[in-house]
Amino acid sequence: ETSLNERVDIIYKAAKLLEENSEEIATLMMMEISKDKKSCVSEVVRTADLLRFTADTAKAMQGEALSGDSFPGGSKSKMAFVSREPLGTVLAIAPFNYPVNLSASKIGPAIVAGNTVILKPPTQGSLSALCLAEVFNKAGLPAGVLNTVTGRGSEIGDYLITHEGINFINFTGSTAVGQHIASLSKMVPLLLELGGKDAAIVLQDANLEEAVKNIVSGAYSYSGQRCTAVKRIITFDSVADKLIPLLKEKVENLKVGNPDEDGVVVTPLIDNKSADFVEGLIKDATDSGATLITGGTRENNIIYPTLLDNVTTDMRIAWEEPFGPVLPLIRVSSIDEAIEIANKSEYGLQSSVFTQDIDKAFYIAKKLEVGTVQVNNK
Repeated sequence: ETSLNERVDIIYKAAKLLEENSEEIATLMMMEISKDKKSCVSEVVRTADLLRFTADTAKAMQGEALSGDSFPGGSKSKMAFVSREPLGTVLAIAPFNYPVNLSASKIGPAIVAGNTVILKPPTQGSLSALCLAEVFNKAGLPAGVLNTVTGRGSEIGDYLITHEGINFINFTGSTAVGQHIASLSKMVPLLLELGGKDAAIVLQDANLEEAVKNIVSGAYSYSGQRCTAVKRIITFDSVADKLIPLLKEKVENLKVGNPDEDGVVVTPLIDNKSADFVEGLIKDATDSGATLITGGTRENNIIYPTLLDNVTTDMRIAWEEPFGPVLPLIRVSSIDEAIEIANKSEYGLQSSVFTQDIDKAFYIAKKLEVGTVQVNNK
């Protein structure tokens, strides 16, 4: 019952309020999920930008008129008019690693299209998400449009997913939970953003200094707790022998500690269960013959940044998503073998290709079965 212009205006106001309160929200987020303060501020500011983009895009959201001769048996004397209608109630389920950004990315589009929203924030990260919900309320959202339900997914998740009042489910999180949601949702439309095992393929002609800088940043930022983190390197013996010493030096210079310390990159993992899982992957790899180049130690929830060489495809770390600061290197003998290993993963999120040969880059990019390929040919 609210006009598109009014909805767009609310989204713009929410973006402004987020920016104005970025320090306060970022500090709370840092304490909740142990992400470094700089990254927390960046997340809040980036979320404001995302909301503005959502509002800008929504301005052009309208129906269309189609000529009748576009249809079999139609004629130019007939016209079809298409209008856009809200779906109803959107269930938005957000993960712990980006509680503000990945909540807003679900709430903003749903609201601007005229839907109501039930937000299920992560158990750890719920306070940050509640701050976000309050931002939308202060921006002028009518009462009852955005509703927040907190609690453990294991206790309330199935109830929310199967509730007859839900018309659309938007979930970001683990593949296992995504599969569970898909099995229960029946005819309710889904939008799922799940896990990744993102490969960095490094060719013989790559600028290794550039590759190392990007790979280390991609693999270890926020302790690797991102679906888009670099989670394995695939390269040749001749490249690996040069790459490993450069990576080792860079990794050992990463600052480890509490998120409120300046320059910290690797912080405690979100809980003991996560640290146990990552520690188990490292042990499985080293017990199976992988070479521990650096790291591999643990202090409470902190897993020190770990680099593994000579990882083979029969090791768990080659396929499982660690969601922690551990990076395996797999050696191959050809580009086609690199592509084959990259594509064998059950995940299909994204990959990176490091080369100065743009033809080879596009050859690989076309064959990789992922959503996004970043080509670095500097």
